[in-house]
Amino acid sequence: MVEVTLAEIGALTQRALTAHGADEWIAIEVTRAVVEAEATGNKICGLYYLESYCQQLRTGRVNGTVEPVVSRERPGFVRVDGKLGFAQAAFAKALPDALAAARENGTAALAVGHTHTCTSLGFFTGQIARAGLIALGMTNASPIVAPPGGKTRVIGTNPIAFSVPDGQGGVAMQFDQSTTTVALGKITMAKAAGQSIPEGWALDVDGNPTTDPTAALGGSLVSMGGYKGWGFGLMAEILAAAMTGSVFSRDVKPLKAPEGPPHNLGQFYMLIDPSASDDFGARMVTLAESVTQDEGARMPGQGRTLAETVMVPDALWGQLSAMR
Repeated sequence: MVEVTLAEIGALTQRALTAHGADEWIAIEVTRAVVEAEATGNKICGLYYLESYCQQLRTGRVNGTVEPVVSRERPGFVRVDGKLGFAQAAFAKALPDALAAARENGTAALAVGHTHTCTSLGFFTGQIARAGLIALGMTNASPIVAPPGGKTRVIGTNPIAFSVPDGQGGVAMQFDQSTTTVALGKITMAKAAGQSIPEGWALDVDGNPTTDPTAALGGSLVSMGGYKGWGFGLMAEILAAAMTGSVFSRDVKPLKAPEGPPHNLGQFYMLIDPSASDDFGARMVTLAESVTQDEGARMPGQGRTLAETVMVPDALWGQLSAMR
C-alpha cells in the first residue's frame, strides 16, 4: 500500500481525465467526486472507477466535452439533459437553478437525465445540504436485482441518499445506501480478492442463497429487508428513469465495461427548504440529543471527517499514475 494525499489523488485524476479527452471543467467536477469518495473511505466510488472513466472517454461510452442543457419547465421543476456525459457535470450546471426553485417555492424537484453513472449519491445530496436545503436523491443502475420470489434481474442496486443541513454550512445528517443488502462493488471486490461473501447478500442463477461472489454476479443481489427494500428500489427506478426519460435498469449494460452503449442513467432529487418550519433547527438539535443519549449512538454521518491522506494499493496507484 502507498500513502497518498488528497491533493495527489486530485491531480492524478484530473490529469488522467483531461488526457483521455474530458474538458477541463468537466474533469474538475468528476475529480471532486473521486477525491471526496477516497477521503470518506468510499473506495468503490473513488479511484476504483478512474480507469473505466478514461477507457470510456476514449471509446465514446461517455462524452467528456458535451455541455448539459438545463431547463426550468415549471416553477418547482428543474430538468437537465446530460447529453450522455458525466453526471457530476450535469448536476453542477443545474444546481443553481434547483436551489433557486426550492427557495422560491419551498420545495423543488431536480431531474438529471441521460448521464454516465453518478457513483456516490451522497456527493450530490451533500452539496444541497451545505447550501442550506434538505435533499433526497436516488438513481438506478445496471440490472442485478430480481423481485422477491423471482430470478430475473429487473432493477439495479438503486441507491438512495438523504442529507440534512446543520444551519452552519455543514451536514447534520446523511445516509447514502443501496436498496440491496450490499452494494454491487462489494461483490466484485470480493471476487477480485478471491474471498467469499456472507450468506444473505446474493442468490445464484437458480435463486438459491450463495457465498460465492462469482455465482452471485451470475445471479442476483438481495433487496435489503426483502419486500421493503424491493419497494424502495422500485421507487428509485420510477423516479430516476421514468421521471428523467433515461433508461430502465434492465437496459443498462455493465457500468465498467470499456465499450458499449452510453449508460444513459438518470438521477432524481427532491429539495426542501427547512425555513418553511419556524423551529426546524431547534427540533433537529432535540432529535440529535435523543439519538445520541446512549454512548456509541450517533446520527447517520455525524462526526464524519475527511482524511488528509489515504492508503491506495501499490498496483492500482502505479497503474493509474502511468495512464496517459
